[in-house]
Amino acid sequence: MSTDRLSRRERSRRRRGRAFAGAFAIVLGVLVVVGGAGAFVAVGQGPRVTDVQVDPAGAIAASGSRVILTTTQALHDVDAAQVTVEPAAPFTVDTSGRNVGVRFGLPLRDDTDYTVTVHDVAGRGAGPAATLTTTFRTPPLQPYILQRGDGEDTIYRTDLTGTAAEAVFTHPHIEDFRATASHLVISVDEDDGDGTAGLIVTGPAGEDPRDLPLPGVGFVSNLQSADRGETIGYTFSDADLGADGGQESVLYTTSVAEGAADGPPTPVGLAGDDSRVAEWRFVPDTDSILVLTFDGRLLLSGADGAGAAPLGTALGIDGIARGSSLAVVERLEGMRVIDLTDGSEEPLGEPATPLGSLGDVTPVPGEDAGTVRTYAQLTDGGGLTSTVVAFVRADGESTVLLDARATDSVLQTCVSASGRYAAVLVAPDAATNPYDRYHLPLPQRVETHVVDIETGDEVVLDGFALSWCQVPAA
Repeated sequence: MSTDRLSRRERSRRRRGRAFAGAFAIVLGVLVVVGGAGAFVAVGQGPRVTDVQVDPAGAIAASGSRVILTTTQALHDVDAAQVTVEPAAPFTVDTSGRNVGVRFGLPLRDDTDYTVTVHDVAGRGAGPAATLTTTFRTPPLQPYILQRGDGEDTIYRTDLTGTAAEAVFTHPHIEDFRATASHLVISVDEDDGDGTAGLIVTGPAGEDPRDLPLPGVGFVSNLQSADRGETIGYTFSDADLGADGGQESVLYTTSVAEGAADGPPTPVGLAGDDSRVAEWRFVPDTDSILVLTFDGRLLLSGADGAGAAPLGTALGIDGIARGSSLAVVERLEGMRVIDLTDGSEEPLGEPATPLGSLGDVTPVPGEDAGTVRTYAQLTDGGGLTSTVVAFVRADGESTVLLDARATDSVLQTCVSASGRYAAVLVAPDAATNPYDRYHLPLPQRVETHVVDIETGDEVVLDGFALSWCQVPAA
């Protein structure tokens, strides 16, 4: 092969190489220009939302749920004044990298559209501030309710009309139950009224039942669950309690989370001459417990009872508003509101219009939201004419939610987690409505009136122990 022919081939190869290099340089240049333009556009537009994380079902169940907005840029810190939530709800704000989070201080209202708007959000790069917004809808509530029957008791999951009730758990003898974030905890009598207590834990649809270990052979009362997480508590008394002693109304706590429930419950040991527990409450969003002992001492305790702080004496604990540290207690001088963060207290405010003789008081969550109260309306001679259940706002204005006939008994009031609804347990025709023979006895016919506090709309459900009620019916 000649040198001239090799030279021609080499020159051709080099020409193709130069052409490829030129084309590659052009493409690379275009990509650089496009990429730079894209980056310029992204910066020029300011931060934009690329992802939203929110759990609407969790948001109506407990405080502390979050909306997290992820953006195209790392952000300067966002202040709470830049955020609006509609309908209004208490919240805090945090910023981390490209994320801004809005944490709700109370459970949200069910079946409601919420809009979260963050104004004047600035990226850490150059570019204008932007407004970020997202909208989500919370689902309708599906609480649980208990119906006692002839030989079989049933827990139902229902809507607030009662038309979509679904049986999730049955047992010959259910004393009471509570719902945690992921479980049902059911207090039963193992021998249908003649035996001792058992605690059964199931999934939210009544699946996978398992027994919880108890401190001994005896009886469970005052079953409660913490507002968040999987912690429950109850008071326990030995079945063979007698003159020789034994456990009587000892407070225990335990976790019903998978695996944790295999261990023994934890006693809340209280110092003093009489450590038996008459009433108690979980303090929302904390590890603390408010306890009233048999000898009238009011104590703010940790999970183990050590170093419990005394809060004077009291006759009863009416309740603690969710998402707050304000407890309503009954003292000898009347109803008082105690701030559990510092022990300060003040008298419960009076309604602007007298409503009768005050009975129970149930705090309603929310800033200055008020209380749901029962009042006995009496004749001049002291005869009962009716029992009024009213919502009394912080400014003293009141709205009657239910006016029960004198022949009916109002057994309990409780408030939904968001404060939207009041549930009123009523025993109709009390004189002809005998109590059953349970350890937690109730009239044989009971009905739960669910009232929208804002609108006054009311529905009536068969049964009791609606799952947003924090304590057993009295």
